[in-house]
Amino acid sequence: MNDIQKLYTETVAKELESELGITNIMAVPRVRKIVVNIGVKGAIADKKNLEVVNGVLEQITGQKPKVTRARMSIAGFKLRENDKVGLMVTLRGKRMYDFLEKLIAIVLPRIKDFRGVKAGSFDKQGNYTLGLAEYSVFPEVDLAKIDRMYGMEITMVTNTNKDAAYLLLKKLGMPFQK
Repeated sequence: MNDIQKLYTETVAKELESELGITNIMAVPRVRKIVVNIGVKGAIADKKNLEVVNGVLEQITGQKPKVTRARMSIAGFKLRENDKVGLMVTLRGKRMYDFLEKLIAIVLPRIKDFRGVKAGSFDKQGNYTLGLAEYSVFPEVDLAKIDRMYGMEITMVTNTNKDAAYLLLKKLGMPFQK
């Protein structure tokens, strides 16, 4: 069991249970899964871009990415339905906690001029979405092998509402802006 998972099971779950007045242990807020998504801009023109980003995302998450495809054709972008446009990974269990720990402890502090993540990025269901301008802040990325940087979107899916999800992520160590 890693540090953040241990923190959740030993202290955070009990604190949330008492603070929110929850009687059923299964109703305690928790992170269900983390979805990492990268849109590859030049995937249509050059298939090599998709392969390079595939390798990088696999290194970052420790899991093989799934190719995402366009749902509709858009003539202005020279995009056809079912064209490969990006990659995504869904993390659960141990890999999810490992990724969350790496994100909070290593990646976010490495961002230049970092003052915390926005607290307003929660949706009504309590899911938190964080966007990174480039994936070079991850320690696994070898910058010598990469010619183009892409942004990434990280969504933390919880089993609760917006306020309880904020409390959960705050107690797990997510550095929110003041």
